[in-house]
Amino acid sequence: MSTTTTTGTVTAPSEPVPALSVGPLDLDAAKRDFGRVRRALRLLLTAVTKSAAIAALLLLWETAPRLGLVDRTFLPPFSEVAQAWWGLAADGQLADNARASLVRSFSGFGIAVAVAVPLGLLIGWYRPVADLLGPLLEVFRNTAALALLPVFVLLLGIGETSKISIVVYACTWPILLNTISAVRNVDPTLLKLARSMDLSAPRLFQKVILPASVPVMFTGIRLAGAVSILVLVAAEMIGAKAGLGYLINASQYNFAIPQMYAGIITISAIGVAFNQLLVTVERRLSSWRVPVRA
Repeated sequence: MSTTTTTGTVTAPSEPVPALSVGPLDLDAAKRDFGRVRRALRLLLTAVTKSAAIAALLLLWETAPRLGLVDRTFLPPFSEVAQAWWGLAADGQLADNARASLVRSFSGFGIAVAVAVPLGLLIGWYRPVADLLGPLLEVFRNTAALALLPVFVLLLGIGETSKISIVVYACTWPILLNTISAVRNVDPTLLKLARSMDLSAPRLFQKVILPASVPVMFTGIRLAGAVSILVLVAAEMIGAKAGLGYLINASQYNFAIPQMYAGIITISAIGVAFNQLLVTVERRLSSWRVPVRA
């Protein structure tokens, strides 16, 4: 290195400063990080939006009895209901009654799906079967399930069989009617294309009818899932020694109002969870559908 002296001043020759450059890997990493942040913010905003109405309802539930807007004897604050729910969960009453209700409800629901889906496919696809069973179905589908509860109790007793049977009866109709409608409303263009490829009847069902029927069919299945819980709770209120309906009814008779609301909240939570499970199954079975964006 050399130095140059000019009028007593020593200066060093300037050296080139390396230019700051960003490689393609750094840009890709920054884009990925930015994408993760955006997705996280979008999910957070969605969660806040969906929970805002629930939070407002719980806030109203907590404040209205304390401010004297409603009689807290019949509608206690939510904090007292939550405390009662925790007490029922701690001593095992909630788990035992919920287990009894879930076994009855899911058993009846599963039997209804196993019976109604194949029957709906047959009625929807084969006109002679529809002509034969149509009048009988019209008679029974307009008869409320709870109206037949005394008949089920007389014929099957007050045990588990009558409760599961009433759930099967109530769940069959939404699944059956939606399955029939799904099969009859398959896009005719899809059927023409499938027949032009000389598909056999089993392959036609497998490749065209069943996939096209899944969305409407699952509408009925989701309705049946809600019906299975509601009808069972009503049946348990009439005659049962265990179950969430029994818990609610017994709490009302004993004037344990917080425990009654705790049972109602448990039923609502089970219904929401069951519906979300069915929605997930529906998405897996209808993954071929192109999502519609607003």
